[in-house]
Amino acid sequence: MESILRRVKPYYIRKAFRYLKHYGLHDFAVRVRERLAPENVPYMPYYRKHRASGEVLASQREEYREYMAGKSDKEPLFSVVVPVYRTPERYLREMAGSVRCQTFGDFELVLANASPGEEPVSHILEELAEADSRIRVITLKKNEGISGNTNEAIDAAKGDYVCFMDHDDLIEPDALFEAYRCIRDAGRRGEDAPLLIYTDEDKIRDDGRGGYEHYQPHFKPEFSLDLLRSNNYICHFLIVKRSLIGETGGLDRTFDGAQDYDFVLRVTDRIRERYGAGSQRGIVRIPKILYSWRVHSESTADNPDSKAYAYEAGKRALEAHLARCGQEGEVLQLPDYGFYRIRYKTEGSPMVSVVVPNCEQAAMLRMCIDSIREHTDYDNYEVIVVENNSSSHEILSYYKEIQGKDHVRVIRWKGGAFNFSSVCNFGAAAAHGDYLVFMNNDVQVKDGWLRELLGICRRPEVGAAGPKLFYPDGKIQSAGIVIGIGDIAGSLFTGMRGDFGGYLHKASLLQDLSAVTAALMMVKREAYEKAGGFDEELAVAFNDVDFCLKLRKLGYLVVYDPFAEAVHHESVSRGDEYTKEKAERYRREASLMKERWAEYFRKGDPYYDPNLSLKRWDYSLNDE
Repeated sequence: MESILRRVKPYYIRKAFRYLKHYGLHDFAVRVRERLAPENVPYMPYYRKHRASGEVLASQREEYREYMAGKSDKEPLFSVVVPVYRTPERYLREMAGSVRCQTFGDFELVLANASPGEEPVSHILEELAEADSRIRVITLKKNEGISGNTNEAIDAAKGDYVCFMDHDDLIEPDALFEAYRCIRDAGRRGEDAPLLIYTDEDKIRDDGRGGYEHYQPHFKPEFSLDLLRSNNYICHFLIVKRSLIGETGGLDRTFDGAQDYDFVLRVTDRIRERYGAGSQRGIVRIPKILYSWRVHSESTADNPDSKAYAYEAGKRALEAHLARCGQEGEVLQLPDYGFYRIRYKTEGSPMVSVVVPNCEQAAMLRMCIDSIREHTDYDNYEVIVVENNSSSHEILSYYKEIQGKDHVRVIRWKGGAFNFSSVCNFGAAAAHGDYLVFMNNDVQVKDGWLRELLGICRRPEVGAAGPKLFYPDGKIQSAGIVIGIGDIAGSLFTGMRGDFGGYLHKASLLQDLSAVTAALMMVKREAYEKAGGFDEELAVAFNDVDFCLKLRKLGYLVVYDPFAEAVHHESVSRGDEYTKEKAERYRREASLMKERWAEYFRKGDPYYDPNLSLKRWDYSLNDE
């Protein structure tokens, strides 16, 4: 105990009190418990194995030499731009050193000195420029703030791509080579050159022994519009084509504090205008930790209260972004610093049809229907119960009770063995709605669920949306689906405490995913019809995943919405899943999925980082 107390610094005590004041006792306790939960694969050993090994770096250099064979003089020049203002000597030298040791040598480091005449910064910058001809120092007349200083560096840059870096951070030796490789690979495939590139990142802090501890890795998805609207997840290492900056403008000082967030939103808006609102083209993620964000007592990363104004600037940046996109919504700051929710407006009242398959299970269906009636604050909807193969007096009596009353219709599917896809398609064919909701009979919705999902689905680029589902005990049942988890596809955060936010708050943020579960899914009818509905070859398993992948192939977004919530009693009515017949059916449907979506399985889920495990549901590291 005494040794632990000696390690508790006054700074950490002050930090704890700041967060306690911000969150309140209950939410603070929840976050502390989640933060203290042990990592399944600790990150620092993982980092040493994958990023800091001498053997790894040697192989990277050999790979670099082989890849660069035949390189032409027309290859891109990278301009790393860094605004410098009263940077501590050690941090400044280490930042510059991490750029100078790049395995890809075609770069310039443009340092905009906003503290002219101040020592030792000016002396160090002169020394660096004399030591390396690739370093250029731009001396500013005065400090123009982070946006103005960065814009000066951009204006002076000569490169084809501008790389943004903070004055006290570090990049890995192969950062620019990896960027070069993805540009060259695009050309080899006959594709347009990337317009924006970003990488995974982590944080570093002094380890007390003269070195650094790497922690809190941020493994990112490919471009996710809704995740970007929730948080600037792109952040570092950001590389943007110089011509695109010319089209959109540099950093806007009216958003200082969130100037990088506003910049990324404007740049990605322009790219989406070019390639389509639901497209990921033109934006490339490099799934490697190539940037380390330094954390110390004065940095935003470790003292968010020091830049509270930045979160308000982020809110304004999102509001400006929505206006450019022609979408109306209320931007709300979430309790966690730097995270946002957009509550989209639902003007008008289009018809929504809720399709509920049912066989027997009168009590369960009653619970489901009652929850819809009690928790739906929207009038223009219908519930279509699709009866399939029931015979009990109890359920037939209940059908008579609800038929034609309070928005409910009961229709009879006359197929043979249960086929979820066929039942849902049959219900959709009888529906009158412009929006379809597919809901299991073992689901209980919570307040506001329909209006929330409708706000998402009414956006033109969205094909489907799914809520956050809980088990009856309050733990999470599904927070969206990742392709490849559990071999074919699996739900995220299954079994995690419902009040936990998950990896980088992923369980609690609007984001685009490859799939959501049809236990409760809203679909735009137009999108449903273009996709051809559910595939009836997939009678029970993976039909929702297959359907969502068809929507993605058509260019629609599939959105996970944690602000719509429901309890899922999960397949109470399904019966024994472990019969020989059902096991064979599962193998057949799994084989169909792997054959149909072979490229998806080969490349990996674009909304999930390949550094993460496919054997766990909690964003644990893949250390196999």
